[in-house]
Amino acid sequence: MAASAKKKNKKGKTISLTDFLTEDGGLVEEGAVSKPVSWANETGDLEGDVSTTWHSNDDDVYRAPPTDRSILPTAPWAAREPIIDRSRLPKSPTYTAFLGNLPYDVTEESIKEFFKGLNTSAVRLPRAPSNPERLKGFGYAEFEDRDSLFSALSLNKESLDCHSPTSKPPKPDPT
Repeated sequence: MAASAKKKNKKGKTISLTDFLTEDGGLVEEGAVSKPVSWANETGDLEGDVSTTWHSNDDDVYRAPPTDRSILPTAPWAAREPIIDRSRLPKSPTYTAFLGNLPYDVTEESIKEFFKGLNTSAVRLPRAPSNPERLKGFGYAEFEDRDSLFSALSLNKESLDCHSPTSKPPKPDPT
């Protein structure tokens, strides 16, 4: 059996980016200095008129497609239909909605008043273990039917303005 000859690995030559980008592939004569080429100088050599705009009226190749203005949002958020995927809502009870960023003085009654007109079955407001009087700032509302849950979720980004009986209302501005 004949011994196979090993191939000798050839290492590439390290060259600078300027040498690599020159037209002759980086082969520069000894003593020759390559000068950088500006795109502006190259356009001076072109025949005919050179346009300085992105596109001309004759050629619509670079023109953006027309915008379908019927899909642009024109109504304020409150007037738009909520973007809720009904397929992701639970098909059977319990219908629970997470209530985030609640004020610390909120009460279960004020949340039920906020969801007045919806079939609210329960409201849960977790409290801090270290201070049982202080709420955690979030809660849960349970609804009796799927439509009430959908209506509650469509109230996203609405403000809950409440003052519990124990909290003092804000003082009026004297000005």
